[in-house]
Amino acid sequence: MSELKKQDFYYDLPEELIAQTPLADRSASRLMVLDKKTGEVVHKHFTDILTYLKSGDTLVLNDTKVIPARLYGEKVGSGGAIEFLLLKRCTQENCWEVILKPGRKAREGAKFSFADGKLLAEVVEVKEDGNRIVRFSFDGIFENILDEIGQMPLPPYIKEKLSDKDRYQTVYSKYKGSAAAPIAGLHFTKELLEKIREMGVSIAYVTLHVGLGTFRPVKEENVLNHKMHTEEYFITEEAANIINKTHERGGRVISVGTTSTRVLESVADENGHLHACHAQTEIFIYPGYKFRVIDALITNFHLPESTLIMLVSALAGQEHVLAAYNEAVKEKYRFFSFGDAMLIQ
Repeated sequence: MSELKKQDFYYDLPEELIAQTPLADRSASRLMVLDKKTGEVVHKHFTDILTYLKSGDTLVLNDTKVIPARLYGEKVGSGGAIEFLLLKRCTQENCWEVILKPGRKAREGAKFSFADGKLLAEVVEVKEDGNRIVRFSFDGIFENILDEIGQMPLPPYIKEKLSDKDRYQTVYSKYKGSAAAPIAGLHFTKELLEKIREMGVSIAYVTLHVGLGTFRPVKEENVLNHKMHTEEYFITEEAANIINKTHERGGRVISVGTTSTRVLESVADENGHLHACHAQTEIFIYPGYKFRVIDALITNFHLPESTLIMLVSALAGQEHVLAAYNEAVKEKYRFFSFGDAMLIQ
């Protein structure tokens, strides 16, 4: 394949269908079920997922935890307002890669203060892409200070303020490191997961720390020229064994979210066999890709022309996916992070 056009993944979305707030009950969202072979669509509720899972299947969940990565402070000296967005921890002690707003003039040595000096930062490097490496100084434990003064880094299409930080975390989130939530997992409650286990469905956990690159628009007209962002992931021996054994006994591997999918497809060998691994992935999945691990996918509705809609199109076919999305618009489904879900099987 030499060309794949970005515009082929466009659909028209009325702005009022972008969910601005989460539902009171996580599992009360709607569920569209898409048959990847025929393109047939069925409208359900998320709790109906139980009728689509079978004993012997394995559900794969991403147990990353979102950090309150947005900080508001001021420049030391001028008092000018500044916003930091923490992207990832660096190898140097107390150093992070950040996006600054406004940041064009922040040179090496520039200093910033947050919460009346509770947290201080100094720019130690200006990167080519405009991001900065900063060193923080503080008394106490950095994570505790962040929990106290940081805000959840909601995606740019969400304009409403989040009243409960926990609603942008999955109920099984464990390992801190993400700048965005693995949103397909937001629909699960502890009670629903318990029912799934009682049915004889295995649950395997992987970790992928979601970066803000997940929201980065594709600028290249030919999608194949797009460079994917890099994200850190972990998969344990236990999780790899659960998933390998599922396929050996003829069960299905159902990935919850594009992030879990990227881990599994990054680790798998040509036979779909997994092993324990801690690495970085920049895998880009688009139509023409042959999936090695996942048989089905639970996901949300994604932005037009995004790498995420390209991934689901690789699984179910571009025509089937766009027809399903247009049906979702017609039926007034809720879209994106706090929106409704889709099961592709």
